[in-house]
Amino acid sequence: MTGLSFIICQFSICSVAAQKPMSAPKGGKAISDELIGIFFEDINNSADGGLYAELLQNGSFEYSPAERDGWGPGTAWKQIRPGHSLGTMQVRMDKPIHPNNPTYMRLHTERTREFHDYKGWKGFGLQNDGFDGISVKAGEKYDFSAFMRNIGNAKQVRIALVAQRQGWPPRDPRLLAEATLNVDAKDWKQYSAVLTPDSTCQNAALQILVLTVGDLDVDQFSLMPQDTYKGHGLRKDLAQALADLQPKFMRFPGGCVVHGGGDGFWDTYRWKTTIGPKETRRGLKNTWGYHQSMGLGYYEYFQFCEDLGMEPVPILPSGVSCQGTNGGWNMWPTQAQDVVPMSEMDEWVSEAIDLIEWANGDPATNKWAKMRADAGHPKPFNLKYLGIGNEEKISPEFIERFKYIYERVTKAHPEIVIVGTAGPGSHKDNPDYEAGWKLAEELNMPILDEHYYEPNSYFLNKRQYDNYPRDRKTKVYLGEYAAKDKKFIDALAEGLYLLHVERNADVVAMTSYAPLFARKNGTQWNPDMIYYDNERPFLTCSYYVQQLFGQSSGQYFYGDCVSFEGDAAGVVQPQADVHYGQSVILNVKTRRLYVKLCNASADAKRANINLSRFGLKKTATKTVLAGAPDAENNFDQQPITPQKEEVKAKKKFTLDLQPYSFVMLEYQL
Repeated sequence: MTGLSFIICQFSICSVAAQKPMSAPKGGKAISDELIGIFFEDINNSADGGLYAELLQNGSFEYSPAERDGWGPGTAWKQIRPGHSLGTMQVRMDKPIHPNNPTYMRLHTERTREFHDYKGWKGFGLQNDGFDGISVKAGEKYDFSAFMRNIGNAKQVRIALVAQRQGWPPRDPRLLAEATLNVDAKDWKQYSAVLTPDSTCQNAALQILVLTVGDLDVDQFSLMPQDTYKGHGLRKDLAQALADLQPKFMRFPGGCVVHGGGDGFWDTYRWKTTIGPKETRRGLKNTWGYHQSMGLGYYEYFQFCEDLGMEPVPILPSGVSCQGTNGGWNMWPTQAQDVVPMSEMDEWVSEAIDLIEWANGDPATNKWAKMRADAGHPKPFNLKYLGIGNEEKISPEFIERFKYIYERVTKAHPEIVIVGTAGPGSHKDNPDYEAGWKLAEELNMPILDEHYYEPNSYFLNKRQYDNYPRDRKTKVYLGEYAAKDKKFIDALAEGLYLLHVERNADVVAMTSYAPLFARKNGTQWNPDMIYYDNERPFLTCSYYVQQLFGQSSGQYFYGDCVSFEGDAAGVVQPQADVHYGQSVILNVKTRRLYVKLCNASADAKRANINLSRFGLKKTATKTVLAGAPDAENNFDQQPITPQKEEVKAKKKFTLDLQPYSFVMLEYQL
């Protein structure tokens, strides 16, 4: 295969892994088998309250009005004093656990007593309701931890997981689980307990009650389910939804999150403050208007990539801010792009080189690699890709800084594939797009990141990659794209467009739909691939189309196996304004053949299929997505889901496609 060296991710399908690789029959075109990946950005509350399994909100008291009007250290907390106990709360920042985590709370308890309406309940303290309530299951174990410092005899602390009672008069909450801690340390010390609720509750709360008079400093509260994805701290159902996509890579942590929230470069995402013990990580204002605790940091991202067999594709800032922050989009064409002085750019070069050494280096000889090993991963993560910048305006200042980083990182680590950016809005009528490609060709950049969000008509009709130069060294990474709605016709439009991308996968090496996640009642951008609340995710129509492409990766494309009745002779590929198409993909390593057909039109279509050159087994799996074009999956119903059946494998046959449908046939060879 010429051009960019594509890496095949391995998945644990025993029957497939045992197959001996085969030779590809004649007529196939070599393509990328890393075509379908995922892009995780902390938008729509995707990390805290989402993929990161932490159940408490603002556990380190670092929320700030700089992040959202009305926020502060006490956000998501409330003072409680059952039994008419007395006390006060005080926000403190002197002598914190760590400079990156400066804010904590001092609890001053003056009196504890038991009141008759609150039988068995007393103490002064705090309550956290999590993210729209805490959802717990009977018999499951939850790990509680907190840092505490006894500075005035307040030794006994009760931890209670409760289901709150409604109505008047007030009554004691229903106890789900509890533990009592003896806090005797005069300096910061982490205390822990395991809570096992006796019943399931979807709207629980956690109470921390000081039972003895005195002063107690508290910080870094956590309540985590023990049952997380592969034990690595991620919410199981959301992580499994991503695993089921069979993605070949993951781009992270953004997106616009990469180059900060527009408050200056102090607010730029820096990977070094997201690793190490959780209490040493620096929380950050999120571009999308909330707080990032960094409990989901670079170590967890890399670990998740390893768990799913994905190539990690971290994106680092380029020394240039997002031009769209603080109303910058309204300043077109000048916009609000800030830049780091060239005299300070070596720091940003080190950011990239140190990350490579953290991910791949030898702990015995490299301090960054030793930090990775100390965190529990002595083996390297085998980083291959590194992105610099995210859809910045391709200004002269950006070009100067990008080249400064690119040339130095490439010299230090020529084995790393650097991913560049084609700017915001990757279309030929966009000057940033033209400037981005000119820079890529000047530097012989291996791969360039294009982004666009468009109405479904764009994806139904555009076929621009058919005309991209075949002799260009720079491949395309379509890093962010989506139709601007989440109806079934939008998913079909994306699927039809991906068929065009797939047959051009000698030019387009990687793609990732965006955004990935969105929390119910916490969404800043629509549409998204996966929506969720505390109980479950719901999978959009676009999710199921992406899943079919993720399941059908391969190394060879065959364009002459399928034709549609009624087309002119020799026309076998989807054309502009023709809303149906096909793709045949061979995976020589897994010995699987995939035939995908999309009909995004209102008329039935008949496809003539000839697979005579392939040695097929007796049966095949047929997967169908079909429904009304305006159908939409949501929390209440999912009218569009894959329908599977086993069918007899035939080498030559016709297949009728109903209007608004997508079909995939999977064969063993």
